[in-house]
Amino acid sequence: MTHPLGTPPSKVIAVHLNYPSRAAERGRIPAQPSYFLKPPSSLAGTEEALVRPRGCELLGFEGEIALVLGSRAHRVRPEDGWSHVRWVTAANDAGVYDLRYADRGSNLRSKGADGFTPIGPRLLDARELDPETLRLRTWVNGELVQDDTTDTLLFPFGQLIADLSRLITLEAGDVILTGTPAGASVVRPGDTVEVEVTSSEGRSTGRLRNPVTESRHALESWGALPAADPAERAAAYGTAHAAEALLDEGTEMGLRSVAVATLSAQLRRRGLPHMSIDGVRPTRPGDRMVGVAHTLRYLPLREDLFAKYGNGMNAQKKAIEELRPGHVLVMDARRDTTAGTLGDILALRALQRGAAGVVTDGGLRDSAAVAALDLPVYHGGAHPSVLGRRHVPWDTGVPIACGGALVQPGDLLVGDTDGVLVVPPDLAGELVADCREQELQERFITERVLAGQPIEGLYPLGAAWREAYDQWRRELLNRPAQGEST
Repeated sequence: MTHPLGTPPSKVIAVHLNYPSRAAERGRIPAQPSYFLKPPSSLAGTEEALVRPRGCELLGFEGEIALVLGSRAHRVRPEDGWSHVRWVTAANDAGVYDLRYADRGSNLRSKGADGFTPIGPRLLDARELDPETLRLRTWVNGELVQDDTTDTLLFPFGQLIADLSRLITLEAGDVILTGTPAGASVVRPGDTVEVEVTSSEGRSTGRLRNPVTESRHALESWGALPAADPAERAAAYGTAHAAEALLDEGTEMGLRSVAVATLSAQLRRRGLPHMSIDGVRPTRPGDRMVGVAHTLRYLPLREDLFAKYGNGMNAQKKAIEELRPGHVLVMDARRDTTAGTLGDILALRALQRGAAGVVTDGGLRDSAAVAALDLPVYHGGAHPSVLGRRHVPWDTGVPIACGGALVQPGDLLVGDTDGVLVVPPDLAGELVADCREQELQERFITERVLAGQPIEGLYPLGAAWREAYDQWRRELLNRPAQGEST
């Protein structure tokens, strides 16, 4: 493996969480930085392949800023930490979540494989940089997926060096990976990841470019083998790509096959009666919507803050550009419908991004044009005004309240003409099964009511009708499908 450092460092140290955007994705803000080690043998350079071990499916990328120390650091103060940095470059803290269980806490095998820490291609002289004005960007197959700046860091670079040097002597040449922002996710063989660090002075590391391939040999059986549960899949994909992790074809088809009213009843039976997004209506009655929540929060208008938060590439536009196929954009507008929170241009862009729908408890502008799009949209009411009349777009990817319901990024959203429900992902499978059973019972009951039967003991289905229902159900399920020969 070749990389721009030449001589291997004594240590490669990686920070777990350091960007607020990533902390919001993970649902926790650390009080102090925490770290793990990567072997120097994991270092690689630009154009070298990220090789996914055979049998793994969750190869994650994490664009990061790498610091290369130029002098020994031992028990330095935070204000002196940056003076020990000689070079700054781009890095990709890659790893396979399929093996994270095997070394829980250390990440040795999941993050330490050969080639899993590409850096480069150019080293920037730290003495010519302002550490608080660096920009980190990551692209996958040419699409920008990470974009953040160092003025947002939870733990500035000098603090990281001071913290580590309290107990660990940092040597010249050591590498510190300083954390990844929101947007890290999973890549597959055939993809290409690019990472670049730029400075306010116009300097650039160039793009660190690494194609993704698959190993030509299987992992030997005498060690831990790849394994991943739903929690690991969700962690690997991240909220920005939750649809790919949480909504497989079977789950989506199952949720589409049952009525929102039936889902509501089943959620209530499980002690979840407050899962409906109240007060919203579809632009096109008859639409069905199933997708994974991506959230946007508006706050009440403050004129002195709107110039900073409301203009340019604000949180509203950022939320649209963050959408992935299968996402439902869910907006918290505090049920204030006296200003628009979505118009036809942003709705069109959401459709182009592959969104499964949009839900807002605020107002909808350009309602006729939005209704003409092939995009399910649920809203609190039509209004001609722009959002600046009542709202400031504030942040994305955070838990919100929409129509009185708490919505977390990664929740499932299901809508039909009756309205929209929030469905916890871990309940989706059993909910679909119980909904189908409930709808079969209701079909049986409807047939009996049409035949003139009174509803006492029949609706809901009572013991007196159970045997008749079971017989009807067996006959129905054993009946050949239309078009099949008998």
